[in-house]
Amino acid sequence: MRASDHQKTIRVSDILLPIKAVPGASRDQIAGMLGERLKVRIAAAPEAGKANKAICTLIAQELGIKASSIEIHSGHTNPEKILLITDTPYDSTQALLDHLTQNLKQK
Repeated sequence: MRASDHQKTIRVSDILLPIKAVPGASRDQIAGMLGERLKVRIAAAPEAGKANKAICTLIAQELGIKASSIEIHSGHTNPEKILLITDTPYDSTQALLDHLTQNLKQK
């Protein structure tokens, strides 16, 4: 079975969010944009999926959605990842990024 056989089917309403993960940070935070990717700093180490879980939890908290609505679509062992976000009130990746970066500026 190929790795691609395990990927979830993407629906039209789902959003793919490219991120740059920085594990081992002093705290969990969204650091802003890094090129076309959202830079996410995570305190958890990149071992046994701890950092990936922390990324999904942080993004879910910032968006006000369930953590189960976010999963790593690709890049499980790579700092450059793509998140698959389902059940979101945002209708586009840009609207979601606007929300995340607007909240960043208000903190």
